[in-house]
Amino acid sequence: MHTVDGGVTAAKGFQAAGVEAAIKYQNRKDMALIYSTTPCKVAGVFTTNVVKAAPVVWDQGIVASAPFVQAVVANSGIANACTGGQGMECCRQEAECTGRALGIPAHAVLVASTGVIGMQMPIERLQEGIRKLAAAKGDSLEAGLDAARAIMTTDTVPKQIAVKVQIGGREVTLGGMCKGSGMIHPNMCTMLAFVTTDANISRDMLKKALSQDVEDSFNMISVDGDTSTNDTLLLLANGQADNEEITKEGADYNTFCEALHFITTYLAKKMAGDGEGATALFETKVVGAATRKDARILAKSVICSSLTKAAIFGHDANWGRILCALGYSGVSFDPEHVDLYFQDRESRIHIYGNGVGQDYSEEEATRILSQPEVTVLVDMHMGEEEATAWGCDLSYDYVKINADYRS
Repeated sequence: MHTVDGGVTAAKGFQAAGVEAAIKYQNRKDMALIYSTTPCKVAGVFTTNVVKAAPVVWDQGIVASAPFVQAVVANSGIANACTGGQGMECCRQEAECTGRALGIPAHAVLVASTGVIGMQMPIERLQEGIRKLAAAKGDSLEAGLDAARAIMTTDTVPKQIAVKVQIGGREVTLGGMCKGSGMIHPNMCTMLAFVTTDANISRDMLKKALSQDVEDSFNMISVDGDTSTNDTLLLLANGQADNEEITKEGADYNTFCEALHFITTYLAKKMAGDGEGATALFETKVVGAATRKDARILAKSVICSSLTKAAIFGHDANWGRILCALGYSGVSFDPEHVDLYFQDRESRIHIYGNGVGQDYSEEEATRILSQPEVTVLVDMHMGEEEATAWGCDLSYDYVKINADYRS
């Protein structure tokens, strides 16, 4: 497996575009298109929030029942959430307009939105934006980057990645893009993520690969503890790599899953590190846990701790907050058997063990905590299982960004 330039247009047969439609923002791209020249199999994972945006409900229906999909249209600025029947009608009109513009059935169109909750969508602007997208679509790297930029809200950078692998003697490509900066919490987040591949894989195996993958990628990140109404992760496969169809577990399926996990983990970490107001990616790795479930719960508890996140921002080696977060996670353990470490790419220091703080250098701890990527290593000494979660520090700017986001 090796990385290549690009994102959603890296795989064969996929095109994209990003245009300005003035949905809410002015003088910036705010609508994106992903299009496959041939029909795709699709898998999706969506928000666990009971309050689901209209595009989520629309896409859940398409993923469950449509014979194939061929396009995704996404907008930023307005979420089309809590918009009642008008919101669902907007999704229908988006899909029909996209179908006319691309010459495909409306049931082959997925829609996605991110932005302010409660505002109705300007359907005329959306329709004009769709026509612009259809005219602008292309398979270039720039077209993919335009799409990645168009779905950004408070993100500071576009997020995309692509990889190539060999499956069944054929070169298979996977590419992805996402947005997400605030309202990010495990079990999906205010996140839109789209992965495209030219792999030939059955619908059942595509769904299995995605549903298993998110447990250790997108479901292991948190920025602020808020689970959004709009979380959408879509995986489209058009089969143009012409490998023998993957219909069961085995070497080819494992290779596909490894490539998919590289894509999703990379994008998840980019979202966590680009959290609203963040100055550092905050990673917690738990090893030596009794079960994989325990390891996940413990790691998530630490990266979700507001006090710990604030300490990371202040470069303060306040290890008591980490131990506290482990303690209220719901996992039972003996704190005197736990070891805590701070580490970066250059060094690791032991900060807690045998039930007490260790003799470490505060200066070295501050140096580690001042890096753009900070890792807390937790050894539970209870078993062989491990898990990693990603978040970010909590800065003054998080409040500034979210105090007047709607207005």
